[in-house]
Amino acid sequence: MNTKLQVLVIDDDAVVGRSFDRVLSDKGYQVSTALSGEEAMETIRETDFDVVFTDIKMPGMDGLEVAERIKARCPWTPVVVITGYGTPDNEAQASVLGVSGFVHKPLTPEIIESVTLKAVKEAEVILEAAEPCETQEVIAKTVSKAGVHSKAGLIAKNVGLFFAAPFVALAYVIALPFVGFYMFAKLGREAYVKKHLSK
Repeated sequence: MNTKLQVLVIDDDAVVGRSFDRVLSDKGYQVSTALSGEEAMETIRETDFDVVFTDIKMPGMDGLEVAERIKARCPWTPVVVITGYGTPDNEAQASVLGVSGFVHKPLTPEIIESVTLKAVKEAEVILEAAEPCETQEVIAKTVSKAGVHSKAGLIAKNVGLFFAAPFVALAYVIALPFVGFYMFAKLGREAYVKKHLSK
């Protein structure tokens, strides 16, 4: 049985969630939505998501705090920040948190699909890097996807997380310099373009 990849979209604008659902539902994804960070954290306690998208500017918990909490709880889960209020500071902070992407509204169907695919592939690379100690985690995720919420399943998941955490952290440490270099290069290019356009 093919299980659809689980996507969570967190945005106080319900139209954004519906847009993701329209684009991704026929591409092998099951899209869930949350209208706030608080609602999202409740949802994440019940379901293991393959990708999480979060708006940055929301009432209550903002997108960066949501990303930080998700990464603390599920470090292997890719988080993509979406916003219409992007700033270099926000992008730099999001990169430090280990988010998989930072995209600006308005989002086209092509952007939604490509960013989702990129985030899924990055998560696969991280999990493969942790593969030697990943057996219990795979079992736990399989149990969760099947909808089995037994005590044994939770124990297996916790044991898997215990052994996988150092390898996931190592993967992020290795990737961080590359992300930092990319951000500096991107910001430098944007500053260069703005400078020349203003002439």
